[in-house]
Amino acid sequence: MADYRRHLEALTAVVGGCTKARDAKGCDPARVGMDDRVALGAAPHVERRMVRYDWLRALLVRAQTPIDTTAAKKPAASANGTLTEDDGAPAPPTTADLLRDAQARLAEDLAQTASAEPNYTAQRGAMRQVLAGRAFRGLEEPVPRQTLMEKFGNWLNALFDSAARFGARAAWLGRAVVWGFILAVCAGLAWGLIQLEQRWRVRLTPENRAPQAELPSARDWQLWLNDARQAAAAGAWRDAIHCVYWAAIARLESQRLWPADRARTPREYLALVTDNDLRRGRLAALTGSFERTWYGGRAAGEGDYRRAEELALNLIGRGGASLAEGGGAAR
Repeated sequence: MADYRRHLEALTAVVGGCTKARDAKGCDPARVGMDDRVALGAAPHVERRMVRYDWLRALLVRAQTPIDTTAAKKPAASANGTLTEDDGAPAPPTTADLLRDAQARLAEDLAQTASAEPNYTAQRGAMRQVLAGRAFRGLEEPVPRQTLMEKFGNWLNALFDSAARFGARAAWLGRAVVWGFILAVCAGLAWGLIQLEQRWRVRLTPENRAPQAELPSARDWQLWLNDARQAAAAGAWRDAIHCVYWAAIARLESQRLWPADRARTPREYLALVTDNDLRRGRLAALTGSFERTWYGGRAAGEGDYRRAEELALNLIGRGGASLAEGGGAAR
């Protein structure tokens, strides 16, 4: 309360100085300072009331103009002393009148701070009688969760109030916050739509769905890889490339990159991998090698197989290839 009283005294001096010097320096609205939060009692956790001075800031801005435009708009008297057609209408107050009213208002507020703290005993008694009525018998004490949410809401209100007071001095801050929020929402929506589009393209299957018979994933990719190495050891390079390709497909299918479908062609498998997936380039090269040797009838050699195996191991993962080699050695 003492700080509030000193602030009112300072505001009274500001209005008095503005009344004498009607210029930008004497009527600077920044001299008003921050709004006050006045305690309504002496208790430690008493409610506080916000006292705002936007009206005084606006008046000081208006008072920076020495000429009162409102005075020129007053009803003029005719030659015989009677008023014009606006006879009886009250004239708008001038800026000087408003400054005097501001002085009186501040003086009244200052006088109220000097009075003793009001006694609300009678009001509390009346409130207890009202709450004892039938309409309020079902009231219950707030649960801790409600109290916590109320405190959180009060904290948010205080945060936004502080931001609003700071925004009064820095107008760009409010616009930056608004545009930042809009950009964040747009970015989140764009990211969510991209994720939905990718999931729709690959048609992800549930984790608990078992592979169908006669599908690449129905046979373990480790078995496909071991068959490829056995065919390579026998010099059947064409069969080896065929098996190493399906080892990679079975591995990717087991990772739910696409739903199982025995009627899908190699090119259709490739089309299910998105352009931003790093595995697409290696799968495209492996698919081309497989199509040239298996469907195109091109003769394959050891070099063709080694390149296809390298691509397949990159798609499978080095850790998975090591497990496959260990399993093959155990068998």
